[in-house]
Amino acid sequence: MRDFSDLTEKEILALAISNEEEDNRIYADIADGLREDFPATAKVFTVMAGQESDHRHRLITLFQEKFGEHIPLIRRQDVRGFIQHKPVWQIRPLGIDTVRKLAQTMEIETLRFYRRAMARTSDASIRKLLGDLAEEEERHEDIADRLVEQNVPENVRIQEEKADRRVFVLRVVQPALAGLMDGSVSTLAPIFAAAFASGRSWDAFLVGLAASIGAGISMGFAEALSDNGSLTGRGAPVARGAICGLMTTLGGLGHTLPFLIPQFWTALVVACCVVVIELAIISWVRWKYMDTPPFSAALQVGFGGALVFATGVLIGNS
Repeated sequence: MRDFSDLTEKEILALAISNEEEDNRIYADIADGLREDFPATAKVFTVMAGQESDHRHRLITLFQEKFGEHIPLIRRQDVRGFIQHKPVWQIRPLGIDTVRKLAQTMEIETLRFYRRAMARTSDASIRKLLGDLAEEEERHEDIADRLVEQNVPENVRIQEEKADRRVFVLRVVQPALAGLMDGSVSTLAPIFAAAFASGRSWDAFLVGLAASIGAGISMGFAEALSDNGSLTGRGAPVARGAICGLMTTLGGLGHTLPFLIPQFWTALVVACCVVVIELAIISWVRWKYMDTPPFSAALQVGFGGALVFATGVLIGNS
């Protein structure tokens, strides 16, 4: 990587062209990613992509006048000091807040670049264009706000926020909740059955570890293979499977780890307390995201957990 202070005027212009081309592609990618679920906001980013394309055209015209037809390939990652943005295709599904924060960061970074670039050149025409672009980038936030007001009125914004929440619930909360419930509840029986049957913390820990990891693998594959998300809108199957499998394992490990305590009854009491906390978290998630009344959520989860716990105790003492 090179320091920005080492760049020539030709290289600065080439970098500016590359930046505008990349920003144009990023905004276009955002618009494409939002078009299905948030069409109004997608239109805003399409307009912003067009503005970046106009900047690129003006920069190329000036470059041709000053330095000819060949534009060196100089990119952000070749120069120290730029923020490394995660590619849009790696952060899908896109959320409204996520892309707006990304756009704000990009505009601030581009504004600082043009101001620094303007101070690095003595050519009047280059300074003028860079200064004009800096002013336009400074106004972009106001332009974006106006575009939002024009294309995303309050009622549409409310609808998009609701859609954003639905997408989050479908693609993250539901698989995570399914995994957490399975890991926290289904592993109760084998863990506590082993604990009461053996009377030894280590034996219960080994059974719990095996049950948690095994359940995580099983639930992860089951969620990933349930559907590809193309019709249900539940997102990438690999991501859902990973979320579900991880939460299943964590749910089982929560009340498995206390059995690392050598004193059996102490470990048993701590594990029971962890189970209560796990069931409370599940009830809260069901109330917060699944619109289940709090009392009903607590009753359903608590009753199911109690049944599985009792099954393990009865089998372990038989």
